[in-house]
Amino acid sequence: MLIETDEGLAKLLKAVRHVALVGASHKPERPSYQVLEFLLKKGYRVTPVNPGLAGQTLLGQTVVGSLSDIDDPVDLVDVFREGSALPGLVDEAIAIGAPSLWTQLNVRHLVAEKKALDQGLSIVIDKCPAREWPRLEACGLL
Repeated sequence: MLIETDEGLAKLLKAVRHVALVGASHKPERPSYQVLEFLLKKGYRVTPVNPGLAGQTLLGQTVVGSLSDIDDPVDLVDVFREGSALPGLVDEAIAIGAPSLWTQLNVRHLVAEKKALDQGLSIVIDKCPAREWPRLEACGLL
């Protein structure tokens, strides 16, 4: 299901507990680092995913190399990668049984999006939770 309404976004953000953040950066000026920090402050469990940083720690969280390296169930895969990486990431998200996928701003791949939808994932496209949360909170939805 494609989630586009404010109510749908709020419902997803309330239901999620464990987020896999794909493309996590160790640089504080990068949006992926800032969103990782934001999600942690909001009380989510976040597993950073970046093969180049695997085994390191970001904001107290151990970085893994791929989605398949995460031992516990993931509620949401949040993608900070170029759109060209989405087909493989959708396959990985499906393989680990993640029910939801969130692509960050300007991260699009129509074929991968369709596959995720066809496989029953709930997806949010081209949005940022750190931007959506305050807006939804101001509307009284969070």
